[in-house]
Amino acid sequence: AQAEELMSTPQRPRLVYERWTDPVAGGILELSDVDVVKLDLSMPDERGWAALESAHGYQVATRTDVARIAAGTQWLAGPELIERCRNLLAVCSAGAGYDVIDVEACTRAGIAVCNNSGPGAEAVAEHALGFMLDLAKRITVADRALRSGPLGDRLRLQGSQLLGKTLGVVGLGAIGGRLVELCAPFGMEVLAFDPYLDDMTAQARGVRRVTLAELIEHADFVQVTCPLTAETQGLIGVDEFAAMKRTAFFITTARGPIHDEAALLAALERGDIAGAGLDVFHEEPPRQDNPLLRLENVIATPHTAGITVEAARDIAVATATQWQAIFAGEVPPRLLNPDVWPHYRERFQEILGVRPATSASAQLPREVHT
Repeated sequence: AQAEELMSTPQRPRLVYERWTDPVAGGILELSDVDVVKLDLSMPDERGWAALESAHGYQVATRTDVARIAAGTQWLAGPELIERCRNLLAVCSAGAGYDVIDVEACTRAGIAVCNNSGPGAEAVAEHALGFMLDLAKRITVADRALRSGPLGDRLRLQGSQLLGKTLGVVGLGAIGGRLVELCAPFGMEVLAFDPYLDDMTAQARGVRRVTLAELIEHADFVQVTCPLTAETQGLIGVDEFAAMKRTAFFITTARGPIHDEAALLAALERGDIAGAGLDVFHEEPPRQDNPLLRLENVIATPHTAGITVEAARDIAVATATQWQAIFAGEVPPRLLNPDVWPHYRERFQEILGVRPATSASAQLPREVHT
């Protein structure tokens, strides 16, 4: 059902944002009757709270490292912010990841939560494939050796191929699904662990559903592409690294806390696994003395898998159009907490004077990445 206007002059919605991935988002929203306010993390706290306490929508500050450095964690969508911002109706994250938002607290308060899974999937999936090729072919290792002095015996840089290997994907959402497509030319067997994956979808994607233990034991490449949630925090730990093949590679473009960083370091130092490709860390950006960065068999990037020109624009467009849908009283296309809808409708009507759509039939997305 379409949203229904209840007053002749409904209140103009206010949206507070920390940044857009591309300026095109601001251009799209200029065409809507939305008051858009930028949250400057470098300004005094009272300026930020003044903006947020009057906001109906918040495009949350997703750069947790910047937020902590600039002003603690108060600008993340947690209990403190929710308690203070009584007019807040919706909170959105820029990418697929939404660990900067307390979804349960928002649901209790009648606040809709959305992410932007999908638009950045190509960028992250390509990055994950790049890690696979780099690790297998030892491209970065060879580059370092070539630059560091006399090469010596080049046979010590012998690598391996992807052809016919086994790929294990942890989380088969938009990113994991696209990675499977990208790996198709290599004739890889694909194993997938995802509690929300049904047999029909698995068959359509050409993957075999397995338990996490089976995936860990048999995969030549363990790829983590799931979101950080209470279910996935600490999912890959000491036992999982110990069970991997000694020739296997661990790759993650998800969130650092999904794996045990100390356990990964120990496994790499002992030679229990062949190497790792890491786009995420427990502390971001990682400190220069992080011991993982000293290992020859580790390649790393500073959470840049989803940062491409194309992805930034696509995410910005999706972000802006989702806010247009929200303020029009429609069901957002990437609603994470559909159970909130009855409470949300009441609050939306009370605050903005518009009755939103009757029901929300969205499913909880499984993809993560900012």
